Amino acid sequence: MNHLLATMADQAPEFVQLRRDIHRHPELAFDEHRTAALVAERLQAWGYDVTRGLGGTGVVGRLVRGHGRRKLGLRADMDALPVQEDSGADWASRRPGLMHACGHDGHTAMLLAAAHRLARDGRFSGTLHLIFQPAEEGGGGALRMMEDGLFERFPCDAVFAMHNMPGIAQGRLVLRDGPMMASSDYATVTLHGRGGHGGLPQHTADPIVAAASLVMALQTVVSRNVDPLQAAVVTVGALQAGQANNVIPAQARLELSVRALDRDVRQLVEQRVRQLVQAQAESFGVRAEIEWRPGYAVLVNTPAETALAREVAIELLGQDRVTAHGPQLTGSEDFAFMLEQVPGSYLMIGNGRAAGADGQAGDGAPLRCTCMVHHPGYDFNDDNVAVGSAYWVALAERFLAG
Repeated sequence: MNHLLATMADQAPEFVQLRRDIHRHPELAFDEHRTAALVAERLQAWGYDVTRGLGGTGVVGRLVRGHGRRKLGLRADMDALPVQEDSGADWASRRPGLMHACGHDGHTAMLLAAAHRLARDGRFSGTLHLIFQPAEEGGGGALRMMEDGLFERFPCDAVFAMHNMPGIAQGRLVLRDGPMMASSDYATVTLHGRGGHGGLPQHTADPIVAAASLVMALQTVVSRNVDPLQAAVVTVGALQAGQANNVIPAQARLELSVRALDRDVRQLVEQRVRQLVQAQAESFGVRAEIEWRPGYAVLVNTPAETALAREVAIELLGQDRVTAHGPQLTGSEDFAFMLEQVPGSYLMIGNGRAAGADGQAGDGAPLRCTCMVHHPGYDFNDDNVAVGSAYWVALAERFLAG
């Protein structure tokens, strides 16, 4: 085993317990007060210059060593989700209806373990900024920190982040140049018709029929407007209208989720959705109202920083445990906003594969942690604390080599 991996494995139990403590006490977006205090207290004890309250509950730890001029940012997210846990773990959430269903407790623990090692024995010359971000889960915590002057107060030449991914062998690192994760936009479409008696439809303008036709028409936006070699998603996640079988309602409401892996495609899809909604509504004699809510940007990894991240991964784990150019994902991540301002890269660490016929994980390890993120049975794979923290140490020492 790589010496750094062995060293981080030796100290991992302390941070596994820390991870489980955070898991027991999940906190939603911008409410991560306990977690932020825990992070800040430890960073301060290890000698970091700590800033609290950035972007609400964000924490930044700054460590300067030597005379190097380069500045590096490493980011972890801290927030949980409004999900009732059903993992069966001894360290399951103690807060009803809340859980760390996406592994942000593990991301925080990995970066803290690296912070401890780098403060004690780190071989680097330059400035290290450790960014513990609130509200990644739809709250736009990255933007809030940036609006509070994150990169003006803590300038970075590059910034990196890591997320666990179930379905990939535990500890395997997955990287990708260019667009890696999709933008996410949301729309509410309200169709205003004219209600009336279900037995006298000729006296109404039925928004339900219009809504049903619109659902089907929206499926053509991607198939007939987007280049087949590009990727986009238009999902109607909710259609709400009416309450009785013999009453035609006056309104129908649709909730849309729209995603794309290219900025131009993102704009094209919005344009076509808007045009299609209005045209469909007019054809059924109803009026359409669209509330469009921009979400996260397309996450684009810069080539040079991704190449460095890939080299460090291969040196740490070996070629056979690294995917050099992984697939694009249609999930979204607000680290995308940081990458719009600062070069950098976002990578995945495998959280474990599903079981095979022998009851073992796909990589031969015992079955564990195979639920997808946001699932009530999900849990972060504690074996990743050592791997993830070792990677952060190796990347920091390489980037800030002096």
